[in-house]
Amino acid sequence: MEKLFILIVAVLFILAISDLIVGVSNDAVNFLNSAIGAKVASLRIILAVAAAGVLVGATFSSGMMEVARKGIFYPESFSFYNIMIIFLAVMLTDVILLDLFNTFGLPTSTTVSIVFELLGAAVGIAIVTIINKGEELNMMGSYINSGKALAIISGILLSVAIAFTVGAFIQYLSRLLFSFNYTRTIKYFGAIWGGIAITSITYFILIKGAKGASFMTDENVNWIKTHTMLILTGSMITWTFILQLLNWIFNFNVLKFIVFAGTFALAMAFAGNDLVNFIGVPLAGFESFRIFSEADGADPNGFLMSSLAGKVKTPTMYLLIAGLIMVITLWLSKKARSVVKTTLNLSDQNQINERFESSIIARSIVRQAVILNKGIQTILPSGILKWAEKRFDPAHYKEYLKKNPGVSFDLIRASVNLVVASILIAFATSLKLPLSTTYVTFMVAMGSSLADGAWGRESAVYRITGVVTVVGGWFFTAFSAFTVSLLVALILYWSNLWGLAALIPLAAFLVIKTHAFHNRKEVEASKERKKAVTIIDGSGIYENCSEQVSGILLATYKTFNNSVEFLICEKRKKMKENVKNVKELNKHTKKLKKDIPGILQVLREESFEGSHNYIEIIDYLRETMHCMTHIVNPAFKHIDNNHKPLSENQAKSLTELGRQLKTYITNVVDAASEGDFTKSEKTIASSQEIVNEITRARKKQLKLIKSEPGSTRTNMLYMDILSETKNLVLHVNNIYKSFRDFSEINKKEVMSSGFSVLN
Repeated sequence: MEKLFILIVAVLFILAISDLIVGVSNDAVNFLNSAIGAKVASLRIILAVAAAGVLVGATFSSGMMEVARKGIFYPESFSFYNIMIIFLAVMLTDVILLDLFNTFGLPTSTTVSIVFELLGAAVGIAIVTIINKGEELNMMGSYINSGKALAIISGILLSVAIAFTVGAFIQYLSRLLFSFNYTRTIKYFGAIWGGIAITSITYFILIKGAKGASFMTDENVNWIKTHTMLILTGSMITWTFILQLLNWIFNFNVLKFIVFAGTFALAMAFAGNDLVNFIGVPLAGFESFRIFSEADGADPNGFLMSSLAGKVKTPTMYLLIAGLIMVITLWLSKKARSVVKTTLNLSDQNQINERFESSIIARSIVRQAVILNKGIQTILPSGILKWAEKRFDPAHYKEYLKKNPGVSFDLIRASVNLVVASILIAFATSLKLPLSTTYVTFMVAMGSSLADGAWGRESAVYRITGVVTVVGGWFFTAFSAFTVSLLVALILYWSNLWGLAALIPLAAFLVIKTHAFHNRKEVEASKERKKAVTIIDGSGIYENCSEQVSGILLATYKTFNNSVEFLICEKRKKMKENVKNVKELNKHTKKLKKDIPGILQVLREESFEGSHNYIEIIDYLRETMHCMTHIVNPAFKHIDNNHKPLSENQAKSLTELGRQLKTYITNVVDAASEGDFTKSEKTIASSQEIVNEITRARKKQLKLIKSEPGSTRTNMLYMDILSETKNLVLHVNNIYKSFRDFSEINKKEVMSSGFSVLN
């Protein structure tokens, strides 16, 4: 039996390493977001600063480890055997859930995950224990620390609202003070701003770190608490003087220094506060096994874990090892960058392609905000409104963006994000209010982006939908963590731990599958980035357009011919696959339409005349895919409902039409790809021939209906297919004409630029 528990402890530590990796991937957004968004330095330097903070913060997390042992449940009410089941269930669930969220690039709270996993597993085992003892369910309070769980939930809900509101308010005041053109005002107020910021961060580090540090003595902690005001006052005066002196002598960039200090502090806080989420449970499992081993000959089902309720300090070596794993993951994890990207997209100051669609909630919020804004404008004096409007004028920022592409927001907002998050977390900690660093940092970033005008009328509904989606993801995490952990605990209990043999391979399989899925997404994203690099002038945009459109057009005639074949032969499964193919093509064309603003923005020459041709091509392509949808979907329904097949004449007509369509679209694609439109008259004439052929087929079918009615549904389907095919050909013909005009304009642009270079 003892060997089995040794194996369980080993499994817990293996899962801990995996959990550290996926946990850092998820929580890296907390401390990387601001520095990366403002491009304060290269990614390597930012990661180095964050890595140092993580490594230092790991040694400050000893006190937090008690949460896993006694924060959510009362260990003295559980036997050693049941405690080990709870810890196993928690770790298995945590690895799977966090990896899923990371794969889809959604930041979630590791604090919420671990709390509700502990709660779910403990509730599951408590129910079983109560039933086995013949007790009533109202005895649950003897097993579960419900007060602590409710405090955490209420703290999280409160922190969401406060972080967003305070972040928006401070950012608004900061922008009024500094404006977007802050180079002048920063000379006068930069040192004071830096003094406040660094003092806040110092307070943050002291309150968050000192009492939980593994190397701190009680005397050190008491001295810091007693002299807190002296430390803060001295820090404020000292830092203000030093920063002002450096600014006078070396023209020192105070804002960059604040961002670096804030990144270090939040990275340190993450490791100090959230390390328990990853290794707290395995360490508690190891401690439980050690206590059980010392009780020689004890029954694992009867030995109660009262000793876990005592205070235990985690060895610094364990914390440093965990910190090193986190640092390595921070440098290597691609998923961490995906999560960071989500937050940056939602707070980007620029006009970008929105990741999320609009929702009813978002539209309602924006509508009410517009009404409120109009009401405020009627109350405030026009002079104040004009002054505020000048402070928020982003003209200087747009010039800055031209020189620094890829920046999501400036250093003022980056420093506000870091300082406000630091203050809020420190203040809540001093009041012993539980909260999640992920919730606070994310909502502060969202609040500051709102106040800074990043959520304008053009993007507000999409950004709010994104925020609602992410926040909803956090609460979904809580529900999922509780439910899955409870079920896993029950499986392990009822299978006498044999279920572990199935659950571990299942967890490994899911992690591998999500990893493969994420890699596929990264490959697709890499292709998109490579295409974006080529779109720097008319030639680049033409090449990209012809490549994208040609691929879709070739797929169109193949799908049409397949649909005709499957309809004639009544191949239901094949036709169903065809429906999926058309959906994918529709999705692709929709994305091309959505990407138009972003592609046009990256053109070097704003006056490029071919822009409208590009827009025309994408519009006609969308209409082409609508035609394909109206062909394929009715055809599938016809087969699916077991209606009569096409007649011999109808089948022959559509087959011939498919052959003509293939020849025509192939000629269009070749011309667009090679930029050769010397045979344009012949190509356009061939499209007219197809249209005329469709008209003849329709007239012929109408005559047959009068003489030989046949199946009404089949006749209507045939007529509809002819009608949609005619529209399809006309849209493709318009695509061809737009490509022809586009090519001519592009050639003139190339010749013009070449002539300019020669001169």
